[in-house]
Amino acid sequence: MAQINHITIIVSGMLLAILLVTACLTDFRDRRISNKLVVIGTLTGIGLHILFPKGAGLFSTAAGSLGTMNALYGCAAGLGLMMPFYLLRAMGAGDVKLMAMIGAFLGPESVLDAVLMTCLSGGILAIVVAVWKGVFRRTIANMHLITTHTIMNALSGHRPPIGTLSSSTVKLPYALAITAGTVLQIILARDGHAIFS
Repeated sequence: MAQINHITIIVSGMLLAILLVTACLTDFRDRRISNKLVVIGTLTGIGLHILFPKGAGLFSTAAGSLGTMNALYGCAAGLGLMMPFYLLRAMGAGDVKLMAMIGAFLGPESVLDAVLMTCLSGGILAIVVAVWKGVFRRTIANMHLITTHTIMNALSGHRPPIGTLSSSTVKLPYALAITAGTVLQIILARDGHAIFS
């Protein structure tokens, strides 16, 4: 049984790592994540849950399948949790689909932790890159302007003009933050420190 646990973790980990590294490389190079990669990754995640015997998740200490339905629920949860960021134009459609793919591997509970860890990783990454590129003040000014605009819109019920945003702020390849958040979630979950899973 212990051998099956190790095989499950190693195979799942290697496949997910290949997919995430590929997503990061294409996001850096092309500023997009391939739909083909996401579809292959989603089918791979679901396939692993079909292939392996029942367990507590592909990366848990009692590694094994959560079942096909939980893989599909995880995919839907990843998509749904990231969709508001896409609608607010905080990230691209490829990033949302990438988290849906990760949900197929992690299942619905663990993907919630992965989204939270991704938000944390993305915030830290944005601050580091903004400081490194010397645009931290402009980035903060833009955030203040957008936040003020959103609050005014919510209170007044109509859309006042947003004003002029500073140019030359940071655009991140968000696949890196998604990868960091996912890896952090897997490590914390294995150590028993995950929030929801």
